Amino acid sequence: MLNNIEHLLEKYENGETSLKEEAQLKNYFSQETVAPHLEMYKPMFQYFIVNKKEQFTKDISLLEVNATKKKFNFKWLSIAAVAVLMLSIFVFNPTQSQEDLITEADRADYENAKAALALVSQHLNKATAQVSYLKVINTAGTQVDYLKEINDPMGRIFNNN
Repeated sequence: MLNNIEHLLEKYENGETSLKEEAQLKNYFSQETVAPHLEMYKPMFQYFIVNKKEQFTKDISLLEVNATKKKFNFKWLSIAAVAVLMLSIFVFNPTQSQEDLITEADRADYENAKAALALVSQHLNKATAQVSYLKVINTAGTQVDYLKEINDPMGRIFNNN
């Protein structure tokens, strides 16, 4: 029997017991005499037995539930928001100049970025110059549109667009 209880305890700790097996464990640990090495499990299973018998008997009416609800007061929220805003204005002084905030490392990063963008711009302008002939093709395409009107002389006369 003791081996069976030890096996059930192992299954119980792994979460693999059924309700019937848990009932066997509760019955065993509700006895007065328990094996000495299993004595530590006795208070836990006795708690489960006692806790199962507890019941809540107080009636709660809907009026009591509504009376216990506290309404959120937006007035205090707005006062707190104004206080945080005023504090942030005083802590973070906006009158401080931008030159004071820029460090030498920031200036170096700015100059590096400026040089890189100038280089990209230079290469982009070269590439744009190489494809400038496409504008000529575009104007030629609009001139070809007049040829469509020649193919449809009756449409031109009656102005059927």
